[in-house]
Amino acid sequence: MLVNSKEILLKARKENYAIPATNFIDLDSARTFVMVAEKLNKPLILPFAQAHKEIISLEEAALIGKYLAEKVSVPVVLHLDHGEDFNFIKRAIELGFTSVMIDASKESLENNIKITKEVVDYAHQKNVTVEAELGHVGAGTNYENHETTDSVYTEVKDVQTFLKNTDVDSLAVSIGTAHGAYKGTPILNFERLAEIREITEVPLVLHGGSSSGNTNLNRCAVSGIAKINIFTDFLNAAYKKNIEGNPRDYLEMKFLANEAMSETLEGCYKVFATKSIN
Repeated sequence: MLVNSKEILLKARKENYAIPATNFIDLDSARTFVMVAEKLNKPLILPFAQAHKEIISLEEAALIGKYLAEKVSVPVVLHLDHGEDFNFIKRAIELGFTSVMIDASKESLENNIKITKEVVDYAHQKNVTVEAELGHVGAGTNYENHETTDSVYTEVKDVQTFLKNTDVDSLAVSIGTAHGAYKGTPILNFERLAEIREITEVPLVLHGGSSSGNTNLNRCAVSGIAKINIFTDFLNAAYKKNIEGNPRDYLEMKFLANEAMSETLEGCYKVFATKSIN
């Protein structure tokens, strides 16, 4: 069932759990994620990142996401992750994405508000929900093992100003995670998360969930984060499964990769305390 993110994220925030946002890069990964959600009767956010447009096109991603979402009974959000410019985001909405992220987090607060508001004004006319980022979750690339990042914590004093002037549906915050894989387990600023949650009812989002540690992620999920983005963990699990399984051909390699991604998502649902659909 294809939906936007508004109701499922509000429910997650109210009931203290998080919904996995599982970036897909092809039909296999998308189908695997949707099948697991249907099997477990859990909601799913299915993002496609603008940065991956050279792997599959936006048009292909839209067709895949819409087709799979309409084949299942659980809510599935087709989400554009880290949209970088208005024209690309507008095209995603025209193609049927039900949720979009505008990432102007490297801009000044004033410019971030201005850019985000333009997207919100357009998207809300189309019944499409909007996520934005305040502070900055960095790392460089999705494949980088890092000890330091260019991440910048979300400033509590800016949150209400940003939300009041943009009317976004969800807010990605920076509390110590980074995109990609870590050389160690990050130390997250749960005090900052609590301060932000205290002053807003808007659902909060955590990017850079991969390899952040199950304890950290569970605590985020029950402490105010309604959506957690995962990507690198799926790639690493698929790679490890193939190394250990020593596949004899391409089909067996794909089977092992899909199996690994399925197992990883099932683990995410447990760690994030995601509730089943009533």
